[in-house]
Amino acid sequence: MQQDILINWSPQETRVAIIESGAVQELHVERTLERGLVGNVYLGKVARVLPGMQSAFIDIGLERAAFLHVADLHGARQDEHGAPRHGQPPVPIEKQVFEGQPLMVQVIKDPIGTKGARLSTQISIAGRLLVFLPQDDHVGVSQKIPSEQRDALRSRLQKLVGTAEAGGGGGFILRTNGEDSTDAELAEDIAYLRKTWSRIREAAVRLPSGSLLHQDLSLLQRVLRDLVTEETQTIRLDSREQFAVLQAFGREFMPQAAERLQLYKGERPIFDLFNVDEEIAKALGRRVDLKSGGYLIVDQTEALTTIDVNTGGFVGARNFDDTIFKTNLEAAHAIARQLRLRNLGGIIIVDFIDMQREDHREAVLAEFRKQLVRDRVKTMAGGFSQLGLVEMTRKRTRESLAHMLCEPCAQCRGAGQVRTARTVAYDVLREILREARQFNPREYRIVASPKVVELFLDEESQHLAGLSDFIGKPISLQSESAMGQEQYDIVLL
Repeated sequence: MQQDILINWSPQETRVAIIESGAVQELHVERTLERGLVGNVYLGKVARVLPGMQSAFIDIGLERAAFLHVADLHGARQDEHGAPRHGQPPVPIEKQVFEGQPLMVQVIKDPIGTKGARLSTQISIAGRLLVFLPQDDHVGVSQKIPSEQRDALRSRLQKLVGTAEAGGGGGFILRTNGEDSTDAELAEDIAYLRKTWSRIREAAVRLPSGSLLHQDLSLLQRVLRDLVTEETQTIRLDSREQFAVLQAFGREFMPQAAERLQLYKGERPIFDLFNVDEEIAKALGRRVDLKSGGYLIVDQTEALTTIDVNTGGFVGARNFDDTIFKTNLEAAHAIARQLRLRNLGGIIIVDFIDMQREDHREAVLAEFRKQLVRDRVKTMAGGFSQLGLVEMTRKRTRESLAHMLCEPCAQCRGAGQVRTARTVAYDVLREILREARQFNPREYRIVASPKVVELFLDEESQHLAGLSDFIGKPISLQSESAMGQEQYDIVLL
């Protein structure tokens, strides 16, 4: 299936849309101010050694000195010959580093509040399929890959590391998303990682202390490394400056992907070509309309995501069973797309419309799994449960689109609904009665949202007057437009 990648760049934000069959399938967003330091490699300088804390402060050119603990020193648990010191404490930090010493370090934790970044001298560089450990010679496989597959994958990787065209040592760990990769893809990643390490070492010799030697790839660069496939036809970017930068990066590290780069010169915003902004707005809502008239309801919670399929106004088939079957088939396509577009991860429960015929259930499930195969993120879908639900999982790779672009509503505090004006009005009446038993003011004043005040002036006016007579005090009203529907104050005058 042909694929196009659109990149909308601005100084504050980079947005990437993957288009297949004329429809947006994936969206990636990176904001400049939210890019962390984790993964960055610096040439630091030891500013101070603290033997009592077994730590050191390292100047890496930031506003605050960074923090290095003895446990994060490479070789801290090895003797002078490189053998492991089993059951023994690490070599004291004052015997390993000294003030003024230049030190290559990597950020493992971003600065928080008044605390500086946390560092390690154990360098690791992440690729698309592998993690490179330039200071080690270990070849391993991620623990998340099933144990019965690890030995075969490890021996295959060891062979590739030994025969890779790019020379140099170092260790490699196969990432979970490299489980099904080909030898050619792994060899390409090995070459890229070794070339990156070579550039880091050259920069460490050339640049002064406090310099940034390597920054984790930006979203623009990760497009070439992670998102381009054999089906990718074009990569269109709307910034002339960034196009030149990305082209230079691609020619050095990913020449095949760089050949598909194009500078977009159209007058219309690039995302308007496929109504990407409109699709983003739809992806942030609960309801997804299907072409047939049916619709999906997507609810994302902390524990799992539920997707409910409804027929809506679809009555076009010859009988009710066919109507349900066709709606479910269309929903299978739409759900697979929404998982990618919204980047939903974890446990996902899909409630297809109940089907009586077994062949209909099998066809819908087969179509659903077929669509999931196109997802670059690992997914696993089971069959229909006794309750007619399909349970599946999708690997969490990053924040979902909703979590990235939205925040909980200040009015409902993330619940998705607020109490009605009448419910709030009755709460106010109860609160005044409670206050009247404890205090003896001259007057009570209700400060509430316009909708609640309007209700007291109209439908609930008799109840308010009755309460005033009962407590023997006047009750006045004050409308406050800045208040949410659930907010109110009772002022004692």
